[in-house]
Amino acid sequence: MVDVLTDIQIFCPRHRVAEYVANPDNAHEWYVNIKSAVWLTPKPAEIGTRIAFKANFLGRQLMYTYEIVEFVPMKRLVMQSVDGPFPMETSYTWEDFNGGHTHMTLRNRGNPTGFSKLVAPFMAAAMKRANGKDLKRLKKVLENKNHAS
Repeated sequence: MVDVLTDIQIFCPRHRVAEYVANPDNAHEWYVNIKSAVWLTPKPAEIGTRIAFKANFLGRQLMYTYEIVEFVPMKRLVMQSVDGPFPMETSYTWEDFNGGHTHMTLRNRGNPTGFSKLVAPFMAAAMKRANGKDLKRLKKVLENKNHAS
């Protein structure tokens, strides 16, 4: 089992962080490894929405489809893979922090299969590093947008 939890404080209101992160069209701007996201169902994001992602991870190109299985706007979003290299769940939570800022968590968990199962410990460490970079990038993008408005 791979279970990676990362978090960050973003000096931007929770509604801005949650709206930005919950929109798959923004994923390539803050996820270093995501190259594209294609809506397979009509917008907006809601339970049942499916999105196809193309990413690079550990030197390999991955294509996978996520379905939103839980969505509480401005609080929590959970997506599960329905197609891809191995079963994975990604969840985001957003909470108010320090008077109008946001504490965000990003969690990836799943059960690698096949070859991925053999490299799961290495994969978890790589995911932790990548998620940390992604959250730092998200923080920079949103805080720059927040200061610009």
